[in-house]
Amino acid sequence: MFRLFPLLVLPVGLYNLFALGGSIAGRNDVQDGHNKIQALLSDKLSFTVKMFSGDPWQFSFSDFLVLFGVAMLFIEVVKATRTTSKEIINHGLSMLLFVVALIEFITLRGFATSTFFFLTLFTLFDVVAGYTISIVAAEHDLGLGRAGTD
Repeated sequence: MFRLFPLLVLPVGLYNLFALGGSIAGRNDVQDGHNKIQALLSDKLSFTVKMFSGDPWQFSFSDFLVLFGVAMLFIEVVKATRTTSKEIINHGLSMLLFVVALIEFITLRGFATSTFFFLTLFTLFDVVAGYTISIVAAEHDLGLGRAGTD
């Protein structure tokens, strides 16, 4: 079941929950979404760790979403090495997720942030890498591209 849908839907969905969540995320207005999502991503859900050097390292919710997105992207790239029909469906859903994320980034208030831009970029990378890796894996499985082996 988890192989069927793209895992990048989790960080993108989490961002959507906070950007459009309304009362779920403790906000009732979407009109002032940009300022509130910026505050949420950088200030409200952050913590500081004092390093051995004495420097403070602030880790925000935005940093978490990007880190979570990278982890999900890694898993998606590993999943792309399989050449089953479920992976073809996964690639199609990944393309749909990219299109939705791109439209949100361009048109909706609260989505024009660096964090969401990186998540959208991850979805694009998932689409391109997924199709590329699947094609190379399928060529390898079928024995195509073996020049001069006879």
